[in-house]
Amino acid sequence: MKLTEGNSVGKINNYRAKLKTLGNWDAYLLRESGLPGPRGNLELAQAVADQGNAKLFARYISFDARQAPENTAKLFLAFCGVLGLGTLVAKGEKRYLKTLREFGSDTRWRIREAVAMALQRWGDADMNGLIKEMKGWSEGDFYEQRAVVAALCEPRLLHDEKHAKQVLDILDKITGSLLVAKQRNDQGFEALRKALAYGWSVAVVAVPEAGKAMLERWLTSEDKDIRWIVKENLKKNRLQRLDARWVKWWSARLERKK
Repeated sequence: MKLTEGNSVGKINNYRAKLKTLGNWDAYLLRESGLPGPRGNLELAQAVADQGNAKLFARYISFDARQAPENTAKLFLAFCGVLGLGTLVAKGEKRYLKTLREFGSDTRWRIREAVAMALQRWGDADMNGLIKEMKGWSEGDFYEQRAVVAALCEPRLLHDEKHAKQVLDILDKITGSLLVAKQRNDQGFEALRKALAYGWSVAVVAVPEAGKAMLERWLTSEDKDIRWIVKENLKKNRLQRLDARWVKWWSARLERKK
């Protein structure tokens, strides 16, 4: 669920202006949510997270999976509330991190995605703080680890080489933890696996020399899930653009080892 450039920024600004004219936002958000449907209105959600307050976010996050099931308009309110917690954390209200961590294991995938986006809001303001917190989450369950990968593997957060290398170290640790994972049929494990299947490529592009060297260690793994993860990363266009020759060489080697 990515946003940011071009028309998205303009849409967010327009939604901010609209929200300022409204008293109660609920009816408008439900109508404009984009749900049910394949894509929620992320630009509107960003505007809500920008313009809302702690009281509003608390009310929205109170809508649990029973009251606001997946792919319903009401879930959009919960999504906005979780995303808004990232705004509060970015302003220094760290007590909301506990709530975000709990939502990281929510049964609704859109809410789990809102957690990652909320953490990225904090990263925009304090990447050092985000990385420090994510080191702790990286020792949690599969869903918590998935939140770490999804939050940190965002190109706009990895412009600083020091931060990008720290993210690589976290990815390396999480990937290594898969070697001893026993509940591989768990939905959380699959969510983590899918996040790692693109996350590595994002981090490698940010610091190519260190990133390729670190990923190469996993390219020789015999673990079936780790092999799948590295194969998926090698398919990403961002790695092709970075070093097509390197991708071709390692892809061929993996094919030979089938």
